[in-house]
Amino acid sequence: MGTLYTAVHYWLVDHPTISQYEWIAGQTSGASPLFLTITVLVYLTLTLTFHHFPLLPTFPAAALRLITAIHNLILCLLSFLMALGCTLSTLHQMPPNDPTWPICFPAGRTLPNGPTFFWAHVFYYSKILEFIDTLLILLSESRSRRLSFLHVYHHAVVVVMCYLWLATAQSLFPVALVTNASVHVVMYAYYLLCALGIRPWWKRLVTDFQIIQFVFSFLISGLMLYYHFTGSGCSGIWGWCFNAVFNASLLALFVDFHLKNYAKKKNKEKRL
Repeated sequence: MGTLYTAVHYWLVDHPTISQYEWIAGQTSGASPLFLTITVLVYLTLTLTFHHFPLLPTFPAAALRLITAIHNLILCLLSFLMALGCTLSTLHQMPPNDPTWPICFPAGRTLPNGPTFFWAHVFYYSKILEFIDTLLILLSESRSRRLSFLHVYHHAVVVVMCYLWLATAQSLFPVALVTNASVHVVMYAYYLLCALGIRPWWKRLVTDFQIIQFVFSFLISGLMLYYHFTGSGCSGIWGWCFNAVFNASLLALFVDFHLKNYAKKKNKEKRL
């Protein structure tokens, strides 16, 4: 067991590519406002164009089953890897006798370097990889029904959020990354099973976990704000402000989705 842990720790934390990681604005891959702007604008332009104009062919669900299953398997495994890698890296990089570090990076003294920030960069790129979610919807025969505002808004803005994690050395992101990646393990496992023709009974749990995730983020943010205002300050507070507004909007949208899809269904069943 010790040998396995040592091997895992090396490949997820101690490998030179990870342990010596540095985010340098304008030099590190993806580390520029121009890259971010072009990425988001291209995603929105292509999504809205292909949604409103029949430029792409559509396929029945059976024809997309294999590629959908592979895509969801990759993201499920990648989410697990990011959750584990960030957890181990945070524990490794956290200063001795400072358990508040994952919640409040010291303001003015935190650079976006080291293994924890490496996993933030992987997470940043994983959100661009998730654009394939949208492509698969656009290729499906039911795209007009499945492509929602929540889907497009979430996929576009979450990339900006992840960029700010790195660009501002934002406090609290390790907690957000691990919780979000863990929820995505469950979510993509569900989508994988659906693509394989299996309908798990726990569909509702996917939405429930996402709502719990956002509520938890606000609770832990309260602790971060306490450290910020009672101590010497937390790094990346303006990035956190963007993150908080984004999470609040997502929470409202997910609650609305939950009520429309589950509360109304429950009321109909009661009437019957």
